[in-house]
Amino acid sequence: MAQNQERNQEATVYVGNLDEKVTDTLLWELMLQAGPVVNVHLPKDRVTQQHQGYGFCEFMTEEDADYAIKIMNMIKLYGKQIRVNKATSDKKNLDVGASLFIGNLDPDIDEKFLYDTFSAFGVIVQTPKIARDTETGNSKGYGFISFDNFESSDAAIEAMNGQYLMNKAITVSYAFKKDGKGERHGTAAERLLAAQAKKNIPTIMPNKLVNIILNIKY
Repeated sequence: MAQNQERNQEATVYVGNLDEKVTDTLLWELMLQAGPVVNVHLPKDRVTQQHQGYGFCEFMTEEDADYAIKIMNMIKLYGKQIRVNKATSDKKNLDVGASLFIGNLDPDIDEKFLYDTFSAFGVIVQTPKIARDTETGNSKGYGFISFDNFESSDAAIEAMNGQYLMNKAITVSYAFKKDGKGERHGTAAERLLAAQAKKNIPTIMPNKLVNIILNIKY
């Protein structure tokens, strides 16, 4: 679509984890609940014409896009929790290692509850994960959250460790790294790398990446 090259990126949201049954029309009608929609784009496989599990929705204003993120992020659509966030910021969020372990969770706490609680401290770079029994789907009582910087994760630990969520005092600490060496995230080395990476990210990169994903034809 020719108008794509003038897409207002600040008023555009990324919508991920979409079920294969979701269509452009359905996504359009869903997002209308947040505000007037300008354009919906679901990148499709060239052979099967099936969308690839994510898409983009452009609103009239940035305020409408922000409202869509607030009310639509992590709602269930065909049984899958969709992810809704800014198309621009989504591509520049780096997983720097600011990953937290959240323990002693009440069984009724789900991923959306964790997101809503901890997003107050900063940008969460991926959907929070709650460990679940593979057969029953029940929570095992712990989960993980990753922020895009250590200032946010430090603040979350300071504010939330020992706080009560649904009548249970939760524990919040840096998660163990996946390399199996028993070291937790949040080390001085990780913080140094994160600070260096932040300085080296070109500000023009996010929009370029979004344009590539949208396969815009000029």
